[in-house]
Amino acid sequence: MAPRRKEKYKLPVPLPEGKILDDMEGNRWALGKMIGSGGFGLIYLAFPTNKPNKDARHVIKLEYQENGPLFSELKFYQRAAKRECIQKWIQQRKLDYLGIPVFYGFGLTDFKGRSYRFMVMERLGIDLQKLLDQNGGFKKLTVLQLGIRMLDVLEYIHENEYVHGDIKAANLLLDFTNPDRVYLADYGLSYRYCPNGNHKQYQEDPRKGHNGTIEFTSLDAHKGVAPSRRSDVEILGYCMLHWLFGKLPWEAKLDDPVAVQTAKTNLLDELPESVLKWAPSGSSCSELVKYLMYVHNLAYDDKPDYQKLKKILNPDGVPLGPLEFSTKVQSVHVRTPAQQKENSRTRKIHEYSDIFSEMQSLQQTPSYMSFQGSYCKPYLDCTRRDPIRKPRSLPRYRHTPTGNLGVTDLESSPRFWPAIFQLTLSEETKADVYYYGITIFCLLIFVFLALYFL
Repeated sequence: MAPRRKEKYKLPVPLPEGKILDDMEGNRWALGKMIGSGGFGLIYLAFPTNKPNKDARHVIKLEYQENGPLFSELKFYQRAAKRECIQKWIQQRKLDYLGIPVFYGFGLTDFKGRSYRFMVMERLGIDLQKLLDQNGGFKKLTVLQLGIRMLDVLEYIHENEYVHGDIKAANLLLDFTNPDRVYLADYGLSYRYCPNGNHKQYQEDPRKGHNGTIEFTSLDAHKGVAPSRRSDVEILGYCMLHWLFGKLPWEAKLDDPVAVQTAKTNLLDELPESVLKWAPSGSSCSELVKYLMYVHNLAYDDKPDYQKLKKILNPDGVPLGPLEFSTKVQSVHVRTPAQQKENSRTRKIHEYSDIFSEMQSLQQTPSYMSFQGSYCKPYLDCTRRDPIRKPRSLPRYRHTPTGNLGVTDLESSPRFWPAIFQLTLSEETKADVYYYGITIFCLLIFVFLALYFL
């Protein structure tokens, strides 16, 4: 029976080191030293009693039986993350690993008149929040690799009817022996969004608003809507921005959830300009902008195209390499005012052109549409849509790719400025002309879209 939900959970009284716990499979575990604690439970090193006492490769998480988060995590592993199911998925998808911790067993124990629930898990290493605190941020290649690895995890758990709901650096842990592998842990807030194949309906509830970790939680969570697949991929997008730049646009407003919600709404509604203008000068974040644009156009019950999202993060298909965390957040090099002006405009020209080309392939529904109801096949195929509800596609933009855009490339383009580049102009002046021209072009497109949807 599931425990009753309470507003606050009590941290349990610690168990003595050496205490023997018997799980439901008949295995016996000896508690080692306590290595961590959270808002509701404790974490101990653990040793199987039938093996020599060597380096601990297991941990035990425990809480009072009447608490809820560990119960939710246990149900997730029992229903969706059995070892044999994960191994089968890895083989089918030809992955080198899947970043979900291995679950070994669970049980109940008593101490001083109180009942405890416990879970036995594989031991993992340092969490990314500690590395983030040390470095201030991660290099771009590392951020993109982390995003790809997390998309692999999210695809698996989504296909098994669950969403994680609390993706953040503190819940990403490196492997205990192989620091090039990263795992998404802590499924205490996991949610079964598609039980028995029936997708939850979109319904806002202000009483449940702003759930989750405020910095990263989704717009649906701010509105009190039950999380869905788009919530997870949206949260991952905010996390990647934070990992890359060491900050988020709303970090000064965290004590005001409504202000954070407004800032997130503005960021997504004003893409790509919002991120390109906010990012430090000289930095490159076009992959994250494209990722957020795709995510923002998902409907509540849409199944994300995980392969497309991974392609956005790794457009050249480069094999994933070792994870490097020694490089700090993208630095801003000191430049003269003229250099800053010219480099900023050149970067915007490149990224605007690249992003608008990508928009042609985003054939998703308008962002955050009201949910009209759907049905999903149970387990591994939550994809069936209501045949009556058809997604609306973005209007196609007339845009002629120009390869590696530069000012000199545009001189031969008949669509833009047919005569102006015949004049003898400086490189900076040419950049100015093109920059303001493309801005006007974008405004015309937005006006057209507004008229189209009115």
